[in-house]
Amino acid sequence: MTPVPQKPQGAVTRLRVMIVDDAVVVRGLFARWVDAEPDMQAVAVLRSGRQAVEQVERVDPDVVVLDVEMPDMDGLAALPQLLAKKRSLVVIMASTLTRRNAEISLKALSLGATDYVPKPQSSDGPVSAASGFRRELIEKIRQLGQRAKRRLIPAGRTAPLPIIGRAPPLVPRAPRYSLRPFPPTPPRILAIGASTGGPQALTALAQKLGGLIDRAPVLITQHMPPTFTTILAEHLARVSGRPAREAHDGEHVKAGKIYVAPGGKHMTLARRDGIAVIALDDGPPVNFCKPAVDPMFETAAAVWDHWVLGLVLTGMGADGLRGAQALTAAGGAVIAQDEPSSVVWGMPGQVTNAGLASAVLPLDQIPAALNRLFAGECVS
Repeated sequence: MTPVPQKPQGAVTRLRVMIVDDAVVVRGLFARWVDAEPDMQAVAVLRSGRQAVEQVERVDPDVVVLDVEMPDMDGLAALPQLLAKKRSLVVIMASTLTRRNAEISLKALSLGATDYVPKPQSSDGPVSAASGFRRELIEKIRQLGQRAKRRLIPAGRTAPLPIIGRAPPLVPRAPRYSLRPFPPTPPRILAIGASTGGPQALTALAQKLGGLIDRAPVLITQHMPPTFTTILAEHLARVSGRPAREAHDGEHVKAGKIYVAPGGKHMTLARRDGIAVIALDDGPPVNFCKPAVDPMFETAAAVWDHWVLGLVLTGMGADGLRGAQALTAAGGAVIAQDEPSSVVWGMPGQVTNAGLASAVLPLDQIPAALNRLFAGECVS
């Protein structure tokens, strides 16, 4: 299929979006959604990964929405070829909620895809009726595309690209926020919230937190649907060398384990007969998310008071802000990932700008800081 004719440009420089999906209905629908936004346009609507690879240099998109399963050349095969032709390209994988596709989508993140969107299941009704999915897709295109366009690409750069994203990082800006002091006592519980870019960030952390995990339980809420959270937990178990799985309702929270909030449920904490346990909540979405970070942070603060250290990683939106307020009010502390190393500085930026963070650190400095804090050492 040939590229879509470009629309006249107005005062706003629109994000150029390439849609790649073998289903004619889906790609037509995605293109209409994109073209309905004043700050973006569908510049190509294609049916295979091979077509995308052949046309990416000529069409020059900012963002590609890439289907996982396609004949001729699937998304996973096309991904590295697309990135080789344009290293600053934002690629969002789109897949149905099957175990195989969840595994492929997470594999794609390790190969340089920026993010993924799970297509609604047939039981949820047609894709065209999924307003939540439309909102998520458009917002990811907007935020990830705009951030990529803001990145500076130094001439002649030959160093390996960072693990998160494909373009060189943003130039750090002078901090404009205040930091809270860390509590005098070392934490005993680590609670982590993440969204866009989270799987890559969590992988980097899990590889270096073995000693911490041995002495403290690690609770993770990553914005993900069912099946994806199962695969994420299995992956974290492999890279950390420690037990990691989706949390089960009523299970005791113990050191030495990683508990991942299951997709479609909020992971909250409770105290039963004096013992801290997982309490899964099937209530409505919070901050448009389920699982959400706020319920985990808020209930962790209620159960453990000042013993909790919250970590807010890369992600869109403000989920985690209200929970961070609860953690600090209980005497605990919060660390936020910094802007240059985040795929999107939404969640950590909200916490930072609210003055709730005790440290704002690049991703590669967070493991050492966490290990020092849980060992009772100061973090400068």
